[in-house]
Amino acid sequence: MMDLSQEEWREQLENDDNAFILDVRTPEEVEDGYIPGATNIDIHLGQGFLDEIEKLDKTKSYYVYCRSGARSAQACSIMNSVGFEKAYNLEGGFMNWEGEVAE
Repeated sequence: MMDLSQEEWREQLENDDNAFILDVRTPEEVEDGYIPGATNIDIHLGQGFLDEIEKLDKTKSYYVYCRSGARSAQACSIMNSVGFEKAYNLEGGFMNWEGEVAE
Protein backbone atom coordinates (compact mmCIF):
# COMPACT_ATOMS: atom_id res chain seq x y z
CA MET A 1 0.00 0.00 0.00
CA MET A 2 1.16 3.49 -0.67
CA ASP A 3 0.13 6.59 1.27
CA LEU A 4 0.07 9.68 -0.93
CA SER A 5 -0.26 13.28 0.15
CA GLN A 6 -3.28 15.17 -1.16
CA GLU A 7 -1.12 16.77 -3.86
CA GLU A 8 0.63 13.53 -4.92
CA TRP A 9 -2.68 11.64 -5.01
CA ARG A 10 -4.38 14.28 -7.17
CA GLU A 11 -1.40 14.64 -9.53
CA GLN A 12 -0.94 10.92 -9.97
CA LEU A 13 -4.68 10.44 -10.49
CA GLU A 14 -4.80 13.12 -13.20
CA ASN A 15 -1.95 11.43 -15.10
CA ASP A 16 -3.22 7.85 -14.76
CA ASP A 17 -5.27 6.52 -17.68
CA ASN A 18 -6.01 3.34 -15.73
CA ALA A 19 -7.36 4.99 -12.58
CA PHE A 20 -10.35 3.95 -10.48
CA ILE A 21 -11.45 6.16 -7.57
CA LEU A 22 -12.80 4.19 -4.63
CA ASP A 23 -14.71 5.87 -1.79
CA VAL A 24 -14.94 3.52 1.24
CA ARG A 25 -17.13 5.80 3.39
CA THR A 26 -20.68 5.14 4.55
CA PRO A 27 -23.61 6.21 2.32
CA GLU A 28 -24.41 8.93 4.88
CA GLU A 29 -20.90 10.38 4.54
CA VAL A 30 -21.12 10.26 0.75
CA GLU A 31 -24.24 12.45 0.94
CA ASP A 32 -21.97 15.26 2.20
CA GLY A 33 -20.13 15.21 -1.13
CA TYR A 34 -17.60 13.05 -2.93
CA ILE A 35 -14.69 13.23 -5.36
CA PRO A 36 -16.11 13.24 -8.94
CA GLY A 37 -15.98 9.85 -10.62
CA ALA A 38 -15.69 7.92 -7.37
CA THR A 39 -17.39 4.57 -6.80
CA ASN A 40 -18.62 3.97 -3.26
CA ILE A 41 -18.14 0.63 -1.51
CA ASP A 42 -18.59 0.99 2.26
CA ILE A 43 -15.75 -0.75 4.13
CA HIS A 44 -18.14 -1.29 7.07
CA LEU A 45 -19.95 -3.93 4.98
CA GLY A 46 -17.28 -6.43 6.09
CA GLN A 47 -17.63 -9.53 3.91
CA GLY A 48 -19.85 -7.52 1.58
CA PHE A 49 -16.94 -5.13 1.02
CA LEU A 50 -14.66 -8.06 0.17
CA ASP A 51 -17.26 -9.52 -2.19
CA GLU A 52 -17.56 -6.18 -4.01
CA ILE A 53 -13.82 -5.52 -4.38
CA GLU A 54 -13.31 -9.07 -5.68
CA LYS A 55 -15.46 -8.03 -8.68
CA LEU A 56 -13.10 -5.17 -9.54
CA ASP A 57 -10.39 -5.25 -12.22
CA LYS A 58 -7.06 -5.97 -10.48
CA THR A 59 -5.08 -4.43 -13.35
CA LYS A 60 -6.35 -0.92 -12.57
CA SER A 61 -4.81 1.64 -10.22
CA TYR A 62 -7.06 2.28 -7.22
CA TYR A 63 -7.16 5.69 -5.57
CA VAL A 64 -8.85 5.03 -2.25
CA TYR A 65 -10.22 7.53 0.26
CA CYS A 66 -12.43 7.81 3.33
CA ARG A 67 -13.13 10.71 5.68
CA SER A 68 -9.75 10.94 7.40
CA GLY A 69 -7.47 8.34 5.77
CA ALA A 70 -7.72 5.55 8.38
CA ARG A 71 -10.39 3.33 6.79
CA SER A 72 -8.94 3.86 3.31
CA ALA A 73 -5.52 2.71 4.58
CA GLN A 74 -7.26 -0.39 5.94
CA ALA A 75 -9.07 -0.86 2.60
CA CYS A 76 -5.76 -0.62 0.69
CA SER A 77 -4.25 -3.30 2.95
CA ILE A 78 -7.24 -5.58 2.35
CA MET A 79 -6.99 -4.96 -1.40
CA ASN A 80 -3.25 -5.75 -1.40
CA SER A 81 -3.93 -8.99 0.49
CA VAL A 82 -6.32 -10.20 -2.24
CA GLY A 83 -4.05 -9.36 -5.16
CA PHE A 84 -4.46 -5.67 -5.99
CA GLU A 85 -0.99 -4.30 -6.70
CA LYS A 86 -1.82 -0.62 -7.05
CA ALA A 87 -3.87 0.79 -4.19
CA TYR A 88 -3.11 4.37 -3.16
CA ASN A 89 -4.38 5.82 0.09
CA LEU A 90 -5.33 9.50 0.29
CA GLU A 91 -3.58 10.86 3.41
CA GLY A 92 -5.92 13.04 5.45
CA GLY A 93 -8.92 11.76 3.52
CA PHE A 94 -11.88 13.66 2.18
CA MET A 95 -11.95 16.16 5.04
CA ASN A 96 -8.62 17.59 3.78
CA TRP A 97 -9.48 17.29 0.07
CA GLU A 98 -9.01 20.55 -1.81
CA GLY A 99 -9.95 19.33 -5.26
CA GLU A 100 -13.32 19.25 -6.97
CA VAL A 101 -16.31 17.94 -5.02
CA ALA A 102 -19.55 16.52 -6.43
CA GLU A 103 -22.81 16.35 -4.50
